[in-house]
Amino acid sequence: MNDWSSWSPQEKAVLVFVEDRDQLLLIHKKRGLGAGKVSSPGGRVEPGETWDQAAHRELREETGLSVTSLLHGADLWFQFTSGYAMAVRVFLGRDWSGTLTPCDEADPFWHPAAQIPWDQMWADDALWLPAVLGGRQVTGRFVFDGDRMRESVLHIFERPPSPFNG
Repeated sequence: MNDWSSWSPQEKAVLVFVEDRDQLLLIHKKRGLGAGKVSSPGGRVEPGETWDQAAHRELREETGLSVTSLLHGADLWFQFTSGYAMAVRVFLGRDWSGTLTPCDEADPFWHPAAQIPWDQMWADDALWLPAVLGGRQVTGRFVFDGDRMRESVLHIFERPPSPFNG
């Protein structure tokens, strides 16, 4: 088991899952970490930027869409056997506006939320995303060797009522 007590990320990143009725906004990732996989819009937090600011910016850059508000759904720590370490904050969004537009990093698409393509995503997604979409708060710690998940520790909590889950 990885010793998380002294863990420190090299980078921070965000993921934004936008829900619209029974659809979930996903992307085909074209380049960078996770290239070739299905994921959600997101990316690195820039210096001087808050988690929320990064989430709004990344969503707009990768999809052309904006949301009026975001709900914090998860905090995930990723340690790769290569030495790379990244902290990720996951957000949920609704009430979107804009025109879905691909970019050089991602091809965005709406997908039925009941049929998430787990086999095309990172292995950890199937562990925490259902809980987040179900209105729970999640913390997770994961160790990856390349694309292969080697270790996972997950904690799921009830979230206070909000317009997103109640």
